[in-house]
Amino acid sequence: MMRVLVPARLRKAVRTWFDSRYISIADHRQDIKDALWEVQTLRREVATLQGEVARLRNAKPPAAADKAKIDDTYRLAQETAKALDGVLQNEVLVWQAIDELRGELRRAGARGSSAEPGERPCV
Repeated sequence: MMRVLVPARLRKAVRTWFDSRYISIADHRQDIKDALWEVQTLRREVATLQGEVARLRNAKPPAAADKAKIDDTYRLAQETAKALDGVLQNEVLVWQAIDELRGELRRAGARGSSAEPGERPCV
């Protein structure tokens, strides 16, 4: 191996460059601790999920009374959806009628008002 005299500033610049390219031992240890903590947290979460899956598999199926209740709930939800759809369609029709009346009032106002002097147009 050959030794060469290198100016201190150049040596410091090279060491700084190497230090910026590589992780320090302390940072590496901290990364390992963080990764271990994450693994342990995930292990606990997986164990909790496995317990929940086992609980759901061992749960008894709903009784016949529950089936009737489910069917009734579904029927009511369908009826509600149909009724709400009708309400929304009626609202659209109302707003279309309002827009049509506004258009007629604007056209009548442009031609000259035919309303009585004390009357105000409905807008």
